[in-house]
Amino acid sequence: MIRTREVLETINMIQEQCLDIRTITMGISLRDCCHKDSKQSRQMIYDKITRLAADLVKTGNDIEKEYGIPIINKRVSVTPISIIAESSDEEDYVRFAEILDKAADAIGINFIGGFSALVHKGYTNGDRKLIRSIPEALSSTKLVCSSVNVATSKAGINMDAVREMGEVIKRAAELSKDDNSLACAKLVVFSNVPEDNPFMAGAFHGIGEPECVINVGVSGPGVVKSALEKVRGADFGTVSETIKKTAFKITRMGQLVAQEASRRLNTEFGIVDLSLAPTPAVGDSVAYILEEMGLEKCGAHGTTAALALLNDAVKKGGVMASSYVGGLSGAFIPVSEDAGMIEAVKAGALTLEKLEAMTCVCSVGLDMIVIPGDTSASTISAIIADEAAIGMINNKTTAVRVIPAYGKKVGDIVEFGGLLGSGPVMNVNRFGSEEFIKRGGRIPAPINSLRN
Repeated sequence: MIRTREVLETINMIQEQCLDIRTITMGISLRDCCHKDSKQSRQMIYDKITRLAADLVKTGNDIEKEYGIPIINKRVSVTPISIIAESSDEEDYVRFAEILDKAADAIGINFIGGFSALVHKGYTNGDRKLIRSIPEALSSTKLVCSSVNVATSKAGINMDAVREMGEVIKRAAELSKDDNSLACAKLVVFSNVPEDNPFMAGAFHGIGEPECVINVGVSGPGVVKSALEKVRGADFGTVSETIKKTAFKITRMGQLVAQEASRRLNTEFGIVDLSLAPTPAVGDSVAYILEEMGLEKCGAHGTTAALALLNDAVKKGGVMASSYVGGLSGAFIPVSEDAGMIEAVKAGALTLEKLEAMTCVCSVGLDMIVIPGDTSASTISAIIADEAAIGMINNKTTAVRVIPAYGKKVGDIVEFGGLLGSGPVMNVNRFGSEEFIKRGGRIPAPINSLRN
């Protein structure tokens, strides 16, 4: 039986603590859209997306009104386009990005993900063509997101791909320089990428996924912080227990929305992603949760331990609320999208090196970090290699989404708008890694015994 107190508590979480469903993402398989004629293939892609996702936005809006639960984004992810376009006679895959953009615009969604390639062990011809197309594809479209997986714990790290992605990010920054190098905010380089992640920019519909599926991503940093305010001074056992109970409530709401959206769209229910996803809004910050635990500022010594506790407690609470948990499921720490992180960087408490350490214990990785526009491609590749190594060794997902903002230097503020927020340009180690990155080849997968 639901008690009045619990109903009021949920209403309060929505109205005052920024609780929302961050995204409903429909995953669509495009494997039946392969065709030798690229024009025919693109038409099949457009027709299938606009047919299956025609009512996605309306359904999300209807659930939002009926249940009073804010649903911020409605999105689509598709089979990695490198796999689909490879069957065609096309050399440049930009036109595939354009058809995805056109389909996304037609159905009114916020983003479409899947202009992607998986090259952790090596390239196919389609992978090479897609990666070459990424800078222009992201600069010439508005809604298309891209991702490339360069490493796994079983295959090791494809250092040729790592080197190329540094150059791709630099080129994307240059082509979108009139828009604060925004194209880079739509591009993620992964290690151990999940196939069912509903969050952009890294969402795609993996090979092991069904024909069409609904995945939901919850949010709620403000709710967790509010809960911790009530146990100030308590020990960490109490802190963990409080976060677990809160995560359970948040996930239950995500489960409800996911099941309802699946039923109405006559589509399979996939997973609920338990990630705590912040926004630039004050009060909706993961950094503020860490500071609520007792840190003077996010980035201070103790931050990594606090984040580890938060991440673990969210997962423990969430898995009790849903039998189908997936995606990234952890705390996001994107700098430009988190008001507390932005403040910490401006105060000098949070550095790139500390963020890297924090990614050892949470999902995602170095996310939405603005770096100087003159950062070399080899340095960006080295940043990617470091994150890929953390993911590979620790059997977890890590990623890099950095923005070398064209013409900007350390201390400048770059505005992206909306959920992407604004980011202070962060300092990057000035010593080079060019000879290291030039080596290429593949870093072997780690041994699974003798762990230490």
